[in-house]
Amino acid sequence: MSTDKEKLRIDKYLWSIRIFKTRSAAAEACEKGKVKCAGNNIKPAKGVNVGEEYEIKTEARKWVIQVIGLLHTRVAYSEAIKYYADITPQEDLDNLNFLAPSFHTGKRLSKIGRPTKKQRRDIGDFMDDDIAE
Repeated sequence: MSTDKEKLRIDKYLWSIRIFKTRSAAAEACEKGKVKCAGNNIKPAKGVNVGEEYEIKTEARKWVIQVIGLLHTRVAYSEAIKYYADITPQEDLDNLNFLAPSFHTGKRLSKIGRPTKKQRRDIGDFMDDDIAE
């Protein structure tokens, strides 16, 4: 029974340390060749061992991490960062063109896209004035 707890899949590990938002996204990245160990593509079911290094490409950035400890459940970010060391080369970090990792929430930015309710009323008033003349 203790051997089951010591075995940890790479997709579950990447999800639990919060590199990926969902476990299925981590598995998909493995299948697409975006997760490598020693330069080789790995499958989502590959076991994780302490001391291994992985290269991971996400939409936001490229990671090079070293496994410090095995984490079986998803925990807060402040706890999750204790289970891996980010050893990404400095030149890869310099190429980043964003401020922080973020997830698309589906909300539009303010004043971009469709008009607001007030803007629609103003447009309606403008169009009504044009028709009256």
